[in-house]
Amino acid sequence: MEETEKRELQLLRQPPAAAATEAHKPSFFPSKPHIDPSPLDLTLSMALAPVSPTSVAALKQHAAEQTRLAAQEKARAERTREITRRELEMAEKDFARARLVWERAREDVEKVERMRLISTRRFSATCVEITCQSCRRSFQP
Repeated sequence: MEETEKRELQLLRQPPAAAATEAHKPSFFPSKPHIDPSPLDLTLSMALAPVSPTSVAALKQHAAEQTRLAAQEKARAERTREITRRELEMAEKDFARARLVWERAREDVEKVERMRLISTRRFSATCVEITCQSCRRSFQP
């Protein structure tokens, strides 16, 4: 086993001449890290403390408090959701009313345009009927 480790260490080591030439060459691959032959201490320790009745009561109290807070948060979210739903309904009603007002205004504009065209035609016809008294010619606007 030790011979294998020595051979691996020898393979990892480079002679000084090779190290000098390696310093001038660009390296595309990272060099291998040095392996420490010392064994690692990988022991795990875990201890369980005895459970006391006061800690159980404290845990129950904490859980009850967390439940109460969650219920409050849920109620607050529900109220917010309800308020948002009502506001959305009001906004939709306002939008429908605005659309009706806009359509009525558009109809009124179209009606005024028609009246303008009719009055222009009537005015033109009236202007044609106007004649000069001295020369008896028709008036041209």
